[in-house]
Amino acid sequence: MTSASICILIAIVVYLVGMLAIGAVYSKGNNNSSDFYLGGRRLGPIVVAMSTEASDMSSWLLMGVPGLAYFCGLADATWTVIGLAVGTYLNWLIVAKRLRRYSARVNAITIPDFFSHRYRDKSGLIEGIAAVIIIVFFVPYTASGFAACGKLFTNLFDMDYMVAMLISAAVIVAYCAMGGFMAASVTSLIQSIVMSIALVVMLVFGIHMAGGWGAVVENAKTVPGYLSLTSSTNILSTTPGKYGFIAICSTMAWGLGYCGMPHILNHFMAIKEEEKLTVSRRIGSIWVVISMSIAIVVGVVGFAMSSNGSIAPFESSSAAEAILVRISSLMSTYGIFPALIAGLVLAGILASTMSTADAQLLASASSISHNLLQGVFHLKLSNAQEMFIARITVLVVALAGVFLARDPNSSVFGIVSFAWAGFGASFGPVMLMALFWKRSNRYGALAGMVSGGVMVFVWKYLVRPLGGAWDIYELLPAFLVACAAIVLVSLLTKAPDQEIVAEYESI
Repeated sequence: MTSASICILIAIVVYLVGMLAIGAVYSKGNNNSSDFYLGGRRLGPIVVAMSTEASDMSSWLLMGVPGLAYFCGLADATWTVIGLAVGTYLNWLIVAKRLRRYSARVNAITIPDFFSHRYRDKSGLIEGIAAVIIIVFFVPYTASGFAACGKLFTNLFDMDYMVAMLISAAVIVAYCAMGGFMAASVTSLIQSIVMSIALVVMLVFGIHMAGGWGAVVENAKTVPGYLSLTSSTNILSTTPGKYGFIAICSTMAWGLGYCGMPHILNHFMAIKEEEKLTVSRRIGSIWVVISMSIAIVVGVVGFAMSSNGSIAPFESSSAAEAILVRISSLMSTYGIFPALIAGLVLAGILASTMSTADAQLLASASSISHNLLQGVFHLKLSNAQEMFIARITVLVVALAGVFLARDPNSSVFGIVSFAWAGFGASFGPVMLMALFWKRSNRYGALAGMVSGGVMVFVWKYLVRPLGGAWDIYELLPAFLVACAAIVLVSLLTKAPDQEIVAEYESI
C-alpha cells in the first residue's frame, strides 16, 4: 500500500470511528420508540435542515450529478437539479410545519402512523399497506447504499467487495442501533459538512488541473450542445438532439417525490419547535441549490481534466460517477497533506451514501417493529422489549440489504429512481390531501396509495417502453392518477366524521 493510500485510509477510518462514537454518545437517550425513531421530537433547526438534506442527497450528489454532467452536458443534470431544488423548497414551505403540528396532535411517530391516525383507520389497512410499501421500496434502496460503500473501498484499496460492504454496513448498523434517530441525524449533519468540503475542494483543484476556468469552458464548447439546456448530447456525440418540453417536464417531475419520502418527512416531525422550521427551510434550501450547482460544475471540470490528460476519460455516464474518486486519487499523489485532503473528499462520498442509508434503515425498521408488529398485529410490548425489537429489526433489515447487494455487478442502483417514484406516487398525494383537504377520507387515502403504487409499475414496464410522448418518468403520471383516485373515491364515499373534521380545522 502506498503512502497516499495509507493517508486516505487514515482519514476514512477516523471518520468511521467518529460516527461510531456519536452512536455511543446518543445510545443513552433512547427510552422508548419515540426517542429511537423520532429523536423524542427534540432536534434543533440546523440539525433538522442539514440532516434532512444529507439524507435526501445520497451518493446522487457526489457521484450521480457530476457523472451525468461530465458525460451528457448541462441539460439533463440541470433540469433534474432544478426539479429537485423546487421540490425541496416547496416541501419545506407547505408540508413541514403542518406535518409537524398534525403528527404531534395525533401522536404519530412514523408516516404510516400519521396516515392511520389522521383518518382514524381502526382496520389497520392504511398502516399495514403503508408499512409494506416502505419495506418493499426501502430495503433495496438501502442495499444500493451498502453496495456503493463496498465499491468505493474496493476501488480504492483493492479490498474484497463483500468484506468492504460488510464493514460499511456494520458501521451504519452500529450507530443506528445504538443511537437511533438522534444519532443518525447528528451524523448526517456532520456528513453534510464533509460533503460540502469535498465538493469545494474538488472544484478548486479540478479547475487548477484543467488549466483554469477559461480552458474548462472552451473544452465544453468542443462538444455540440454540451452547454445548452435545450439540447440532448454526450461527449461521444457529433450532432446534438433536442431536449424538448416533454423531456424537461419528465426530468423536473423528480421534485414531486419529496412530499412522499418517509426518510425526509420524518425529519420534519422531529424538530423541537415548529416555528424553527422556517430557519431550517432557508438553510436546507440554500445548501441544496449551492451543492447541486457545484456538483454540476465539477462534472464539467472533470471533462476538461480528462480532455487535457490529467485523468483518464470515461466512456459512459455510469462510469463517470467515479469522477470524484479519480480526481481525489490524482490529488493524493501530491504529498501527505493533499492525500489527507483526498481522504476527506472520499470520506465525503462515503458520507453521502451513509447519511441516506441510515435514515432509510430506521424508516424500514420502524415499519416492521412499530407499524406491523405493534400497529397491525397488536403485539403488546414494554419499553425495554420495544427498544430491543427496534434494534433487532435494524439489524434484520440491514442483513436483507446486504443479501440483495451481495453481487458487485448487480443492477441494484437501477431501483433508486424507481423507488423514488414509488414513494412519491404512493405517499405524496395522500400526504398533501391529508394535510390540505378536510373532505378526504380513509377510503380515498387507501385508493390513492394503491393506485399510485400500481401505476408506477404499469407506466414503467408497459407504457413508457412505447417511447415518444409516452417516455415520461413514471412518477408524474402515477402521481396524477393517485390524486384523481383520492378525490374521486373520497367524494363517492361517506364524509369524514365530525371529530376528524374538527381536528383538521384546529390544525
